[in-house]
Amino acid sequence: QVQLVESGGGLVQPGGSLRLSCAASGSIASINLIEWYRQAPGKRREWVAYITDTGDPNYADSVRGRFTISRDNAKNTVYLQMNSLKPEDTAVYYCYGSTRSGPVSGWGQGTQVTVSS
Repeated sequence: QVQLVESGGGLVQPGGSLRLSCAASGSIASINLIEWYRQAPGKRREWVAYITDTGDPNYADSVRGRFTISRDNAKNTVYLQMNSLKPEDTAVYYCYGSTRSGPVSGWGQGTQVTVSS
C-alpha cells in the first residue's frame, strides 16, 4: 500500500500563508482521489479539499478562495497552499487517499497548523 505523510504545518499569524505537503511512498497516478481533512480540538473532523487523478479540485465552502490544492506527479506529492489564514483554520491537517477499491492507507498523524497572533 502507498503511504501518505503530511508535513509543512507550523505557527503563522492571521493573514499569513503555509503550504502543506502530502508525500506518497509510491506513485500517486493510480490514486483517484486525494483529500485534505482537518480536526480542531473539540470539533468533528472536517473535509477541506480534494484533487482527482485527472487534476480536478474541489473545496469546502470555508476555505474556497483561500486554499489551493495541487499535485506534482513527478514528486508523488499533493500540496495544500493556504493563504489568508484565520484563527479558525487552526487544526491538525490530514491527507487521505482513495481508489475505487478503497483507501490507500489508514489515517496518519497529520500536521499541526496554528494560526494565532
